[in-house]
Amino acid sequence: MFISLEGIEGSGKTTNMRHAVRFLQDKGHDCVITREPGGTRIGEKIRAILLDPSSKEMDPLTELLLYTADRSQHIKELISPLLSEGKTVVCDRYYDATVVYQGYARGLDTELILGLHRLLFENLKPDITLLLDLPPEIGLSRAWKQIDRGDRDRVETRFEEETLSFHKKVILKWPASNRSGFASSMHPKNRIRSGKRLHGHCLKKSMQHPRFINLEKDQSLK
Repeated sequence: MFISLEGIEGSGKTTNMRHAVRFLQDKGHDCVITREPGGTRIGEKIRAILLDPSSKEMDPLTELLLYTADRSQHIKELISPLLSEGKTVVCDRYYDATVVYQGYARGLDTELILGLHRLLFENLKPDITLLLDLPPEIGLSRAWKQIDRGDRDRVETRFEEETLSFHKKVILKWPASNRSGFASSMHPKNRIRSGKRLHGHCLKKSMQHPRFINLEKDQSLK
């Protein structure tokens, strides 16, 4: 099974990933956590370029192609082999982030992005995606507090340094990006309050989504 977590900076993907993995392990899944960009030795080098704030003059097409190169290595070296072994892969960001950030927010042709994914990766998409949603003002405030405390790496702040209008484009277009079936925690009550206890509650409800339940049944038959 392939699961991705999506959301803006400061939305709590790291915390929620721990909850998701614990939940899945309790149900008998052998989970592997990974991330994009990164996830492989080569991918981490690409990540360093993409997230470095000194790369702010990077052209959007360059950015897209670097993310595509990272994903190519990630799929071939890690994701596909693990899925073939029957592992459950839980990924911090994947294809939907590319559609939203490089497509809608950067202004690149989303059909180009969709076409590249179909052509290069045989349209490999997560079985289910958890979208963690909250206002960008709150997400960015959380992210910068974590950076100032030293909980997050200051050399990976290129997207945190983007304008608020950029992040608002990302928020507005998340639902439009998805063509693989979000199990979303986007209830209005969850948009601002997203502490650890609420995160666990949201994830538990998301994992009760019919798509997840059907996947569980399919796997039990193998």
